[in-house]
Amino acid sequence: MDPVGVAAAAPDAGPGPAWQSKCPWGAPNTTSMSCSLADVMSEQLAKELQLEEENAAFPEVVAVAEGPFITGENIDTSSDLMLAQMLQMEFDREYDAQLRHEEKKINGDSKVSISFENYRKVHPYDSDSSEDEVDWQDTRHDPYRADKPTTTPRKGFIGKGKDITTKHDEVVCGRKNTARMENFAPEFQVGDGIGMDLKLSNQVFNALKQHAYSEERRSARLHEKKEHSTAEKAVDPKTRLLLYKMVNAGMLETITGCISTGKESVVFHAYGGKSATEDKVIPPECAIKVFKTTLNEFKNRDKYIKDDYRFKDRFSKLNPRKIIRMWAEKEMHNLTRMQNAGIPCPQVVILKKHVLVMSFIGQDQVPAPKLKDVTLSSEDMKKAYYQILNMMQQLYKECNLVHADLSEYNMLWHDGKVWLIDVSQSVEPTHPHGLEFLFRDCRNVSQFFQKGGVAEALNERELFNAVSGLNIAADNEVDFQAEIEALEKMNEDHVQNHGKKLSMFSSDGDPPIYDE
Repeated sequence: MDPVGVAAAAPDAGPGPAWQSKCPWGAPNTTSMSCSLADVMSEQLAKELQLEEENAAFPEVVAVAEGPFITGENIDTSSDLMLAQMLQMEFDREYDAQLRHEEKKINGDSKVSISFENYRKVHPYDSDSSEDEVDWQDTRHDPYRADKPTTTPRKGFIGKGKDITTKHDEVVCGRKNTARMENFAPEFQVGDGIGMDLKLSNQVFNALKQHAYSEERRSARLHEKKEHSTAEKAVDPKTRLLLYKMVNAGMLETITGCISTGKESVVFHAYGGKSATEDKVIPPECAIKVFKTTLNEFKNRDKYIKDDYRFKDRFSKLNPRKIIRMWAEKEMHNLTRMQNAGIPCPQVVILKKHVLVMSFIGQDQVPAPKLKDVTLSSEDMKKAYYQILNMMQQLYKECNLVHADLSEYNMLWHDGKVWLIDVSQSVEPTHPHGLEFLFRDCRNVSQFFQKGGVAEALNERELFNAVSGLNIAADNEVDFQAEIEALEKMNEDHVQNHGKKLSMFSSDGDPPIYDE
């Protein structure tokens, strides 16, 4: 019996299936319809019946399902759009597979993993790639962390009998110590223990922790030294900014380079520019003294400033940067006093924080030689001695200062005369150790010129009396120093009871101080 005969046997069935006109809960129709074995085995008939059922169940998608299913055997390859979609889908599958391969290659067994999830191009209708997708989260088991947090009971142990385990158990403590290594600084490499049940003893963990803290402090010190301090022949960013501002303002024409380095400062040579004010003349060549912002040397030299009555009230041991700025300000005040008294010394141009600009003692970028490096004739050596003796008396009586570090290293020979430099540590005679500093200066000067062959050079005790006018009589150096200490003690008691002795200089006429 053919399909035409089947359709003719049921003329009243209507266009739809027979069960649509009856109640779905009714008794099934027992009418049997005979058909041949060929019709039952016909694949085309099965597809047509399936389409009819889908059209009846989902009428809104009839237009989409009008044609036959697209399978690997009956794809219409004549459509360019279909070919392009198939090629794009295949390319996306290969691209996603390459991304997953890169993830596995980079991550390996590391605890921290990366994911290329945002770069994948999986289409929503691509069901094959969904099976191979990997979640971006790292779901691997951490052997150092329990699946569920376990709390230690108050009694301090768990288990009974031979299976008792305390909080001091070697295995438990070892795993805890291994997990605590994650709290070390990121710069400290602790390795990767994934996949290994590591157990660190307390001794090893404490040694590693101490080493990690030491490395962290050392790294902080190196960073501080690099970013916030002046090094040999170099300046920190803040100091460099100050120098740039001086050049941009026209105060300095150009900075040529470093001419001297010391324990406390670095000196640069520069060519002077134009001053903003008419009454201030900038010399053609300048010396820029940059005080080092490291405190290694200033820690041992704070006695020069904390007991100085001019800066005693402003001294603060808790603020190191202020101490260094105060040190530069102190040299500016001392140079101004010496300049007003007519003592050969550098002329102060300007002070900005810890940068002091002075006139350059020398010519054509060549600094004047120190007294220890120059070879003088006997006449010039004798002339230099009497000049220094006169300058020491002027410092003490007219400037009310003691150099406190006077030696052949801080005296320059230029234009046939001696110039004094480096007076940042100079103090007043009323300083608790002012007379001791003066006696040390006298010893340095006397020994240098006696070795230089100056027969008229006085010894340290005679030079001290000639400079100070105290006329201390002592047979030996020990008694002489004892007299000096007694005078300092008497002077300190007088200052504490009656206040600071009035200085003969009420105003230094100091240049302007700029503190930005």
